[in-house]
Amino acid sequence: MTVTASPSGTTLLAAASSSSGTSAANDRGIIRQLLVDIGVSPERAHTVQVYAIGPLRILLVVVLAVLLSRLVGRLSRRIVNSFRLVSPLVRATARGEDRVRTLAGVFASVFRVIIWAIALLTILGQLNINLVPFVATATVVGAAVGFGAQTLVKDFLSGVLILAEDQYGVGDSIVVGTAPNSTTGTVEGVTLRTTRVRGLDGVVWYVPNGDIRTVGNNTESDSQALIDVVVPHGIDLDAAGRVAEEAARQLAAEPEWQGIFIGEPTFAGVQSTDNDGVTLRIMAWTKPGLHFRASRQLRLRILQALRDSGLVWANPASPAPPSPSAGASPQS
Repeated sequence: MTVTASPSGTTLLAAASSSSGTSAANDRGIIRQLLVDIGVSPERAHTVQVYAIGPLRILLVVVLAVLLSRLVGRLSRRIVNSFRLVSPLVRATARGEDRVRTLAGVFASVFRVIIWAIALLTILGQLNINLVPFVATATVVGAAVGFGAQTLVKDFLSGVLILAEDQYGVGDSIVVGTAPNSTTGTVEGVTLRTTRVRGLDGVVWYVPNGDIRTVGNNTESDSQALIDVVVPHGIDLDAAGRVAEEAARQLAAEPEWQGIFIGEPTFAGVQSTDNDGVTLRIMAWTKPGLHFRASRQLRLRILQALRDSGLVWANPASPAPPSPSAGASPQS
């Protein structure tokens, strides 16, 4: 068999060989240099460098993704712990620890999804796959969700902070909002989007977490019952205060109420004075959330004690009778 080489073919082969030799000479990759040092020819070392660098990069991306996925667990717990608002006067509750673990798991899952999504896009880039359609689609979807679900995203972010900070939980008595538009009730459910509160009148309120700007928790720590009694001017205030304090302490000493009160009720003194009379205040510390019940019973006992001791409490001034109209004739 005879092989005939044309001048043009010889020129192309020479050019290809020259180009390959130039690339091999200019290649300064680590793999190529390592192979050359152990005696492999520069051309063959360059070929190995070209075909090995891609898989090695992909392997490196996978290894980094696995390592980061394992580290985000601890990182997530530290982030959630940094959100918690635990007063030095209040011990951390078991409920708060459960929430930390739950939210740390949620954050870790989100971080892992982000890490592996970035790793997948990086691997596709190493395989020379065009990522423009993926990026364009993600941009359009993200913009649509961002503009169309702003309130929903706000509710979810607020819910995450409420749970992470352990502001309140199921069974707590809370006050949502400020007077006169506040809502008082017992928490029956807390999700990332809404808080379900049963009011004192039995009405169930579904409050979006994003709308909760101010919230008061009556059951986070010990509560205080404040009982104000108005007595008329001219009464012996010291005697009235002693009678009220003694009645309150007798109630706190009863077996049925000993588990509710913390310490003994005290007479705080005169709270205020006006045309109707003088306001006396009795103060008593109670277990968390039980001050409403204690206040009602204390008020009943104090009023009974004042009546039994011959002391009276003030009545609101009667409204002035309506004046006769201008056109009416005077009565005889």
